[in-house]
Amino acid sequence: MFDLDRWQEIFLTLRKNKLRTALSGFTIAFAILLFTLLFGIGNGLKHTFENEFKDDAANAIFIYSGKTTKPYRGLQSGRRIQLKNDDYQMVLDAFDGKVQYLSARVYKGVQATYKGEQNSYEVRAVHPDHQFLERTEIDEGRFINQSDLSARAKVIVIGKLVREDLFGQRNAIGKVINLSGIAYTIVGVFSDDGGDNEERFIYMPVSTAQFVYGNTDHINQLNLSYNPAMDLEEAIAFGNTLLSRFKDKHDIAPRDQSAIRINNLAEANKGVNQFMTALNLIILFIGLGTLVAGIIGISNIMVYIVRERTKELGIRKALGATPRSIIGMIMLESVFVTSIAGYIGLLLGVLSLRAIGDSLEAYWIVDPSVENYVIVGATIILIIAGTLAGFLPAKRAAGIKPIEALNDE
Repeated sequence: MFDLDRWQEIFLTLRKNKLRTALSGFTIAFAILLFTLLFGIGNGLKHTFENEFKDDAANAIFIYSGKTTKPYRGLQSGRRIQLKNDDYQMVLDAFDGKVQYLSARVYKGVQATYKGEQNSYEVRAVHPDHQFLERTEIDEGRFINQSDLSARAKVIVIGKLVREDLFGQRNAIGKVINLSGIAYTIVGVFSDDGGDNEERFIYMPVSTAQFVYGNTDHINQLNLSYNPAMDLEEAIAFGNTLLSRFKDKHDIAPRDQSAIRINNLAEANKGVNQFMTALNLIILFIGLGTLVAGIIGISNIMVYIVRERTKELGIRKALGATPRSIIGMIMLESVFVTSIAGYIGLLLGVLSLRAIGDSLEAYWIVDPSVENYVIVGATIILIIAGTLAGFLPAKRAAGIKPIEALNDE
């Protein structure tokens, strides 16, 4: 039950010993503050890496072409490698079961015009699977579908910033706009977590772009995602197999690094995972070290406090106070100071992270924050430590005979 007299006694003791109370509270608050800042900055680094990959599927592979740098099979170096529709079909046929999504890309710069409004944009001509590779969110209408590909339909899906440029807040679905002299019907509006640049693209069927802009079967890039059931090592091996297959198909020397390039996010994910594991261990080590330092500080202060109050405790025992009541009083005081100081340290840590959060982006630390359960857990650990730190010396002091305590110097 709530004992008013005991709490009044505790507050009186704290007021009489302001310096001692301040030192105890500062040790605890500083430990929690430092712990919060460390974990917050660590989480900010995690968010940075997550943001780098959130625009694309985590299991994506990108295939690009370039020029050969070595002669091979009687062919000279310096050849331009051109990806074509049969490369898309080769991946589709040869790696069925290992590929989750697959899309080609054809790039084209256009001048978009609608009722006097105009602007320059880049077109990405793609297959329907591209929606999932790019994590494109359809806000209105739909994305490119297989019927559009088969019919070489003059339809487009525009980013929401393209819509704002040309239509403001008006509905764009079904409207016809002119792209460098050719009319296209808008069938969808999309948004993208990649930011403003991604939302200024225009998507159209790859077959339409190939037919309208040159009547070729050329493609600029192949994007695919591997089967999510693969682990990182299997995904890396799959990327290497793809590279070998393309080099063999296009008569490229095995050691030519420029003619066909593959960006396999599995390799990046493996490196990121290793880095994050090391970072977590470092933060955990430093964080635990901070807590241990706080626990040692609390323990030392509590030993000193009890030692300083030996004569007072002897008087209490002489007046009839039981060992249990003495231990309870010291422990309650310890828990109270630890809890209040821990909360202050937590509050200062969270406010500090919010205050410096934006400025840390210059150092690749995005949205530094810390989960509530981590800080609450650390605070509870310090409270338990404060309880033990108060209990052990209090128990020893409570066992001293009153006459010995009164004679203590």
